[in-house]
Amino acid sequence: MKIKAYMQRFEQQGLFFKLFIVMVVSIIAVCLLTSLVTIRMSERLFTETFSITNSKVLNQIKTSMESLNDSIVNAVSHASQNGTVKNYLAGGDGDSISAGATYFSMGQQMKQIKSNVDAYDVGVTMVGVNGRSYTSDWSYWPVDTSDLADSMITKHTVDQPRRLMYQYDEETAKDGKENYIIASKALMERTSDFLYGTIYVAIREDQFKRFYSNFTSTGNDVLILDSNGRIVSSNQDKLIGTFSPQLLKDVTEMQEQQMSYKNADVMGKNHIILSNYIPEYDFYLVNLIDRQYAVGQIINVRDIALICIAIVAAALLTVFLISRRLTQSLTRLVRQMSTITEKDFGNYVNVTGSYEVQELSRAFNYMLDELNDYIARLLETQKEQRNAELAALQRQINPHFLYNTLASIKMLVQKGNKETAAETINALISLLQNTISNVSETITIEQELENMKNYVFINHVRYGGKVQVNYFVSPDCMDYHVPKLIIQPFIENAFFHAFNEKGAGVIYIMVSRQDDMLVCEVVDNGDGMDGFSDSAEGSRLPNPKSKRQLFTGIGVQNVHNRITLLYGEQYGVSISSKKGQGTKVKVTLPLILEPMSDDMS
Repeated sequence: MKIKAYMQRFEQQGLFFKLFIVMVVSIIAVCLLTSLVTIRMSERLFTETFSITNSKVLNQIKTSMESLNDSIVNAVSHASQNGTVKNYLAGGDGDSISAGATYFSMGQQMKQIKSNVDAYDVGVTMVGVNGRSYTSDWSYWPVDTSDLADSMITKHTVDQPRRLMYQYDEETAKDGKENYIIASKALMERTSDFLYGTIYVAIREDQFKRFYSNFTSTGNDVLILDSNGRIVSSNQDKLIGTFSPQLLKDVTEMQEQQMSYKNADVMGKNHIILSNYIPEYDFYLVNLIDRQYAVGQIINVRDIALICIAIVAAALLTVFLISRRLTQSLTRLVRQMSTITEKDFGNYVNVTGSYEVQELSRAFNYMLDELNDYIARLLETQKEQRNAELAALQRQINPHFLYNTLASIKMLVQKGNKETAAETINALISLLQNTISNVSETITIEQELENMKNYVFINHVRYGGKVQVNYFVSPDCMDYHVPKLIIQPFIENAFFHAFNEKGAGVIYIMVSRQDDMLVCEVVDNGDGMDGFSDSAEGSRLPNPKSKRQLFTGIGVQNVHNRITLLYGEQYGVSISSKKGQGTKVKVTLPLILEPMSDDMS
């Protein structure tokens, strides 16, 4: 509804306003669309370029992490193949001399094992089934070795003894200490699969951070995600140790579909995600790029907005000046033309302004001349045509009535009933005296009532008294004028067609005043018919193409046409009927106290 109201208000505005608004909207729309397309293309180009560059960076980080894994694998292999280590972790205590020699040998072997990972800042710890343990640096990973047997790290390692596993040390992180990633492997005899110990390589989280810290910046973050969705390392310290199931879902989907990058909402912001899976660690190396920040660095939205505003302002100023100049003279002409009052065609406009406006002014004045001449001729033609139509209708009604009446008299003469025939002729003479006259002449309801009684008498003579007629005419309606023979066609139809099945019945003729109309009704309790409304108004009469036989008589049709020609479309004939219950004809007329003259037609 609001849109419709705005459209109507817009349509009522002047030509200059419409042109100006259309141009404003068009210029702004073009400018906005161009800017949006440019920004989108820049974003797409940036994303493609950045994804290619960062993919290479991720591969470099992955290579560095794989080098660490190779060193740890060498250290673990050395330990698992060393007899001294096995003897220390699985053997008995013995005497103090042998125990001291074993401990010394273990220290020597630990140095060799640790040498495999000296390039990295890590700590190596081994725990045996005999309860003995040995660590390269007790301060590096401050954990009680007696508790390691029951830790989740050891349980997961024992469950998969042939695999080198990397796990986040959740228990140490809970104590408020540093974040560690632990590489663990079960030490097992190859022949008997006997587990005699476990080796742990503790790696501080900042050791992993060294691999990618040089490649991070504001809006460009790196995360290492394990297979459970836990962030085990990140340049964003607050994220370490937290879970991100949605991010895990995104990167696994990228891995399965081999996507180079993906746009997704991560942690409340829209990011470009790049991912690389590292099978040795069972980790995902993830690069998160803040899309809004990154795009803002390459696209200065503020400058673009200022440029667009400047372009729009300059274009609107130009459009305003040109449109104003073009429409000013035309607006002046419209104002002159709009002063013409309704139905007053004598207000000519002044021929001034530009060439186009002068031509329009001359054409408008010429149109007024032609219109005035046409209206004068049209009024005269319509008056003559109206009189001719009314005369033709009257000539149709009278012969129709006379035919039926003379047919009745003929039958009386044939039967030899001369007295009744004479009375019928007298009734006919009375009818003709009151009806055959000037076409525009009207008669009072009192005279019409006398005509109806004479007509009913003629029909009773012809058909007998099977059909009775009762009259209910309001006394205050007797002096109102109506066109002659306005009710008779309906009484005629009731006599001839309403009682074909029942054979007998009653016709009620009622005349009353309702509001500002004179209402004449002819109601019968005869056979009735289907297809007419049961409402008070009934169905407007009549349809000349109708196949119904009751109301297709030329008299009934012409009554309706005659009323509408004389008084307008708001008056006329309506019918309501129902099969087996009878028919009601309602004739509505204006209240006329003086007879119509020729000029009124």
